[in-house]
Order: sequence, then structure tokens, then C-alpha cells
Amino acid sequence: METVLYAIVLLPLLASAVAGLAGPWIGRAGAHWVTILGVGLSCVLSFWVLYALAWGGREVIDFTVYTWATVGDLSLEVGFLVDRLTAVMMATVTFVALMVHIYTIGYMHDDPGYQRFFSYIALFTFAMLMLVMANNLLQLFFAWEAVGLVSYLLIGFWYTRESAIFANLKAFLVNRVGDLGLLLGIAVLASAFGTLHYGEIFTALEADPEATINLFGAAEWSLATVAALLIFIGCMGKSAQVPLHVWLPDSMEGPTPISALIHAATMVTAGVFLVARLSPLFELSTVALTVVLVVGALTAFFMGLVGLVQNDIKRVIAYSTLSQLGYMVAALGVSAYAAGVYHLFTHAFFKALLFLGAGSVIIALHHEQDMRRMGGLAKYMPITYITMLLGTLALIGIPGFSGFFSKDAIIEAVGYSAGGWATLAYWLLVLGVFVTALYSFRLLFLVFHGEERLDPHAKAHLHESPKVVTLPLILLAVPSVLIGLVTFGPMAVGDFFYADGSIRVLAEQTGLDRVADGYTGVLGFMAHALVTPVLYLVLAGIAVAWLLYIRRPDLREQVTAPLAPVQRVLEHKYGFDWLYIQGFTGGGRALARGLALVGERWIIDGGLVNGSARLVGRIAAGVRHAQTGYLYHYAFVMVIGALLLISLFVVRTLFA
Repeated sequence: METVLYAIVLLPLLASAVAGLAGPWIGRAGAHWVTILGVGLSCVLSFWVLYALAWGGREVIDFTVYTWATVGDLSLEVGFLVDRLTAVMMATVTFVALMVHIYTIGYMHDDPGYQRFFSYIALFTFAMLMLVMANNLLQLFFAWEAVGLVSYLLIGFWYTRESAIFANLKAFLVNRVGDLGLLLGIAVLASAFGTLHYGEIFTALEADPEATINLFGAAEWSLATVAALLIFIGCMGKSAQVPLHVWLPDSMEGPTPISALIHAATMVTAGVFLVARLSPLFELSTVALTVVLVVGALTAFFMGLVGLVQNDIKRVIAYSTLSQLGYMVAALGVSAYAAGVYHLFTHAFFKALLFLGAGSVIIALHHEQDMRRMGGLAKYMPITYITMLLGTLALIGIPGFSGFFSKDAIIEAVGYSAGGWATLAYWLLVLGVFVTALYSFRLLFLVFHGEERLDPHAKAHLHESPKVVTLPLILLAVPSVLIGLVTFGPMAVGDFFYADGSIRVLAEQTGLDRVADGYTGVLGFMAHALVTPVLYLVLAGIAVAWLLYIRRPDLREQVTAPLAPVQRVLEHKYGFDWLYIQGFTGGGRALARGLALVGERWIIDGGLVNGSARLVGRIAAGVRHAQTGYLYHYAFVMVIGALLLISLFVVRTLFA
């Protein structure tokens, strides 16, 4: 098994190296074949590992590959921990990555950076695998940073565009804020327990759950709370939670395949995975769990609202990702880790499908992304339309589709946890399903239905995308529709993640446990939706979108006119960009200019450096007048000096 794990990790890395370094020799076809082969084999082996752990009776695998260094009693190691949580992540990452690799052949066909792009996305896959397979926080942190680095390279892949360079720099800087929190959280755990290994940290926490830490010489704080909150800051950066969410919509500046990979299987899922992996830590802090819950619920609702006013097809889906990540994080906040991870799992398929479907539309329209210049594409692109329709139905949670099971499980779990902040979170999540349905079908109607608003040149050449593009759409549509029917019971409300200790919950009964208690099967869960407000809010969102964008588009202006102030707030994304760019960044620049003017130019240059020189010059100029060249002047000075010395000697003698 260890050999298989090495192969899973190293095959994408080797493929990336070959495509990147030998690109001129192996050509474009060689670059995509070597990376697809490497990621494809990794995907097959990942599914084999998942089968072995889930159904083959294989025990959890935890071993050290090698010890990198030893600092005092702290051992810095590289190692693998593969349990059911890891295996699910491995299978999800490699499958979506494989679909993206195949799709890229068609999407990037004419791009001069073809080999470089394949090298990057294979490297991205390797970094994410190293992250989810790590058995210690050191390896996780290095992989965490590697994921961030490759995302920087891919978001700014078209580096001749100023907007792309701005977007990748924005992503890099915002994630550095989150990563600082993660690093401090790791340092707290390492200093407290003298180890970075997950298992050893969990054992130490179990032995002393009330451990405290002294911060800045003040009162003692709960060690678990401090560490969990710091680590969650890292999660907020990677998984784009308010207020560290601002980088994710701008990541659309990268090619569409990487948008799908970032939003579905890598990067943004890392934070959700990390909190689930460290569930024994978060379970010890009610404060941390409450913060996680509130941040997730706020992100889910308010970022969905921003999606309503976006006109770029990819940005609508990007804000959808922000909202769905909020649902996952909210689940973690009520100890429904299994439901959060399960939504991560189902979301990967339909969100990758939606992004790749959007990419199919974009290349068919010669890279047009404004939905106001689309319309009526269903008859020209039937495969893209049908697959995107299926992905949309999964996203909004129509009963039977994968997204329905995972999202409704989260809402029910939060609802059963109601009380205090959980009540607020519950209603934000419930209202969020209406918003999700509204912006999702707004996109579908504007792009595929209604009047054609196409550029004449684009319309003249409009046709369905090639099979290399549509095949991944079909393959992703299948799990988007069906996977919930066969996996919901064991993974979301069963003991799939609990049986081998992948996830540990200390509470005797959580909201998810109450969902599981009433679970009678997928048909019963679907029937239960008929007596909850969620399904009817979904249908209401579809109906409103149909009315405003198909039946009576003339009503849109009447509806939006009274809401113009709200619309402006949403268009400005609640002012976060202004706060960061004009406030923090602009304020920092103004402070730097002030320090340069006052501190450097006036105090250092003007006062200390040039001022010292001027002072010496003035003293020298004064002293120079004493050098007259007349002997009697010098004799007079000598006599005066001698008299002063004698006077000083007499005074000291009298008062000694």
C-alpha cells in the first residue's frame, strides 16, 4: 500500500516536471498526454485506496516517509495519513483534475502557453494531494503554501493582462493574511505539545482538554480556543470566508479550466478539509465553533446576494462558490463535519461541471463572458445546455440531485442546533437557497433562453463545443445527478467518517445526529423536503427568475428601481474591495509617503545627515576666523588659556 501512495502523489509531480521542462521536445500533444496519464493513473489508484478503506477492510494508514530535521524535541517529518476522509479527498481531487486536464486540450488549444499550463495544473494536483495526505502540520503547511503558489501562477497565467496580474497578487496577499494565522496556530500547538503529528496532538488534547496558554502576560486563555481560532483564520483565507473572501471572484482572470479546479477540488476546499481534519481540536472550543458557524452563515447568504448583480458568467458561478463554501463552513460550526465534507464532495462535481460548461459557452462565443450579450444558446449547444441544466439543478438542491442531499442535511443539522447564533445561521442558510435558485436560473435563462443578443460574427460560427470539451461535461453530470442517491446514507448521516476516527465529535448528540435518527432512506429524505420551507423557496427562486428574465423582462426595471441603493451596495461588493485597496493599501501608501517625507527627508536626511554636515561646516567656518596668522594673536590666546587653567586649579584646591 505504501508504494501505491507514493505513486498517487509522485505521478502528477513527475508529469508536471516532464511537461514543464521537456515541453519543447515532447510538443503540445506530449505535454497533455503525459499529464493526463499521470493524473489518470493517480485517479485510478486513489479510487482503489478508497475502496480498500471503505469496503475492503483496510485499516487506517499512518507512517513517516522520512525525518527532515529535529529541533530539540520537535521532529520535523514528511509522512502520510490515509483514512476515509483522506481517501474521499484523494478520489475527488484526482477525478476532477483528470476531467479538467482532458477539457483543457480543447479550451487551451491555441494558447501559446499550452505546455506550461498542463505543467501547472499537474503540479496543482500534486500539491493538493500532499496537503490532504499529510499526517502532520508541517507537511500540511508546506503543501498549503505550494497550493497557494501554484494558484498564483495559474490565476496570473495570462501575465500580459494587467487585470490578471492584479488578481493573482490580490489572491497571494489575502492568503498571506490567512496563512499567518495558520502558522501561529501551528506554533501554539507545537510549543504546547512538542509535536506536529496529528495523532500525537489529538492524544495530548484528550489527556488535557482544559489546557491553557498565557498570552502577553495577561490572563490564561484556553489553548484549544486560541489554536482553533488561529487555524480558522487560515481556513478563512483558503476557503474564502468573509472578510478574506475578496480574492476568489478575481481568480476568474485565470483560464476557465483552472477556475474549475480551484473552485471545485483544490485550494478553496483545503480550509474545509483542515477544520474537519482537526475536529478533535475544534470540538474542545465552543467559542471557536460559534465563530465558524457565524462566519459560514454570513458568507453563505451575503455572498450569494452579490451573485444576483453579476453579469460575467464566470463571476456568477464564483459567487456561488463563495456561498456554497459558507454552507460547508456553517456545517462545521455545529459539529456536522460529515455533512460539511459531504457537501464539499458533491459540490466538487456540479461546480466543476458549471465552470467547464461556462467555459464551453465562452469558447463558442469567442471568449465573450458578458451574459447580456448571450441568449438563446440552448438550440446551438444542446449538450452544454443539458449538462449545465443538470449542474444547476444539483446546485440549487432539487430533490434527487446530489446537491439536495448535502445542502439539506446541513440546513437540517443547523436547524436542530437552533438556539442563540444557530437560529440566526439557520435562517440565513434557509433564505440562501432562494438566492441560490434565483441567481442560478438567472444565469441559465440569460445564457440559454430568451432573445438572442449575440455578436453577429460569433453567431455565424456558433456550434457545439468539440467532444474533448463535452465529454468531461457528461462525465461530471453523471455524479452531479446520481451520486447522492448512493452515498448520502453512509457518508452524510452514517458512520462512514466516524468508524475509523477520521472525524471525532465529543458532543453526545449533535444536530446531524438528530437528522440521522430520523433518516429512513433517500426516498424518505426526499419526501421530508415537502414539509420544509427549503424546497418551496427553491421553487420560488426559479419562478421569480422565469418571470423577470423570460415571461416579463420589462418588470425588471420596475423591481430594481426601488432597490437601487441595495443594488449599488451589492455591485460594490459591500465595499470590501474599497476598504482593502483604498483603505488599507491606500492608507499604507499614504503613511509610507508621510514617513518618507517627514522621517526620511526631514529628520534623517535633513536633520541627522545633512544637518550634521551643516553644523560641522558652521563650526569650522567660525573656528576658521581665529586663524589670523598674527603671532601676537596666538600669544594672547596662550596667555588667556594659561590663566584659565591656573584659575581652575586654584578653585579646585580651595573647594577640595
